[in-house]
Amino acid sequence: MTFLPSLIAAAALTVAAATPAMANLELAQKKSCLACHGVDQKVIGPGYKDVAKKYKGEKGAEAKLVEKVLKGGAGAWGPVAMPANPQVNEAEAKELVQWILSLK
Repeated sequence: MTFLPSLIAAAALTVAAATPAMANLELAQKKSCLACHGVDQKVIGPGYKDVAKKYKGEKGAEAKLVEKVLKGGAGAWGPVAMPANPQVNEAEAKELVQWILSLK
């Protein structure tokens, strides 16, 4: 009967690993981020997986992107500017950016 505890432990790890990703997707939906960004594809702004690829391994990327989420920005992805997001606080912006940068 050692199989059952191992199965339960594996299921718990799977849920624990999936929960933060879902929570961040839910936060992105709640904060209206998905009105302009898709996870896998460009909408108005780039898809989040493309953002993760572009900034992968870049020193200071997290802080740079948190600033863009909060204050807006332009030029990194073309002529369309990203507006500031006053509905997102700094902790939420950091959570969202960490999630985006973790996407593959």
